[in-house]
Amino acid sequence: MRISKLILSTFIFPFIISCNQKNLNEEFYLGGEIINPSSRFVNFYYNNVKIDSIELNSENKFFKKIENINPGIYRIEHLPENQNIIVEKGDSLWIRVNVEDFHESLTFSGRGSSKNNFLVDINNMDTYENEYLSQYYVQESDIFRKKIDSLMNEKLRIWELFNKSVNQKKLSSNITKSSIKYNYYNKLERYAILRGTNWTKSKKESYFDYRDDINLNDTDLSLFDPYVTFLMNYFNEKTLDSGEIYSYVKNNTDFNIKKLLIIDSQIDDPYLKNNLARATAIEEILNFKNNKFHDEFIDYYRYVNSSDKYLNEIIQLYKDIKKMQKGNVLPEVSVINYQGKERLSSNELKGSKTLIYFWSQTQMNHYRRTIKRIEELKQIFPNFRFVGICIQPYTDMVIQAQNILNVDLSDQYSFKNFEESSKSWVLTFLNKTIIIDQKSYIIDGFSNLFTNDVEQVLYSN
Repeated sequence: MRISKLILSTFIFPFIISCNQKNLNEEFYLGGEIINPSSRFVNFYYNNVKIDSIELNSENKFFKKIENINPGIYRIEHLPENQNIIVEKGDSLWIRVNVEDFHESLTFSGRGSSKNNFLVDINNMDTYENEYLSQYYVQESDIFRKKIDSLMNEKLRIWELFNKSVNQKKLSSNITKSSIKYNYYNKLERYAILRGTNWTKSKKESYFDYRDDINLNDTDLSLFDPYVTFLMNYFNEKTLDSGEIYSYVKNNTDFNIKKLLIIDSQIDDPYLKNNLARATAIEEILNFKNNKFHDEFIDYYRYVNSSDKYLNEIIQLYKDIKKMQKGNVLPEVSVINYQGKERLSSNELKGSKTLIYFWSQTQMNHYRRTIKRIEELKQIFPNFRFVGICIQPYTDMVIQAQNILNVDLSDQYSFKNFEESSKSWVLTFLNKTIIIDQKSYIIDGFSNLFTNDVEQVLYSN
């Protein structure tokens, strides 16, 4: 699940705050140690733009002085994982993480570490709570609301103690508190979307009274993931007409056009408006079944969005999806074979009908399920070749994992460059498969390994 969110996030959420504050006027030092690394680099992003790519040394450590950066939220990335960090004046951070258990093992030390450890802890608490809360989504709204209020108040008491102990600055205080509030407000919005179809006006007023606490134009949070996620569901609920069922209408282009226009009418901050419009556009463009309506949708997107960068990104995604349609030649990417040699996918994937599947060395439970599923399909469809691609470059960990699972290495590759290849093949979730014919013409570019749809495609070809 985490990897699916990660891959989709490369398209939807930049996870960064753009602030119009003065430079730190001090050098910022970023360093750390990566245990069981999945690549040789740690990337550092601001506003979804890579500021630096820092190579690990022979001891899997990294260190870099970074000058002239603004206070706000940045993103550190060690593919395929990433984490937001808050940077304020005077901060310098040392990171230690085991990639095999990234978020649970991630810790910070140095100036500015406490607020960043707090964000990690809150995120991990949320992950643990999600399974527990799943049983409450079937309960009546007053029971669900009472449970959410109780959990949120408990976390806010923790935040109050934390805030007093570290004396946070205004920016950090806003972000850390918002990481709690908007996480729970998002769950309330999700519940209303799923269960509130026929609520009366008075019931809605009572349930939604927490909205009095929200700020639709908080510039500090313009690109902060929990805040943006909340607002996306807030506007989903606002876009629904009375009696409409979200699961039926959410994939309609008309619904997403209406959502764009509501965002435009209620959001003033340009950073936030552009980010919400971008997220809406990506959700729509990734709905491949609506392809014939996407020219119309992009016209509306041009009207709402004011970022040339985001517009170019959406148009490029639209073009990439078109390239992945049935009957087109599979776009060429660079892959690494099990011997560590770089190859072109166009050469390696010709000669037989092939199903391409994907995996990550940091998600071994997923890989085991994937291999089991692939073995089942091999028995049913012996005329197909089954090729696995690891989304990270080959490391000793990859080879060890494949040896343990007794995988045929001749059909195993890894991406040389995940960022470029994932966009070329529109890889937005790890369960995706790509099915091609003997000449690398696409049979299906968007099937799911763990659904019956993939078997229907294989049967018909």
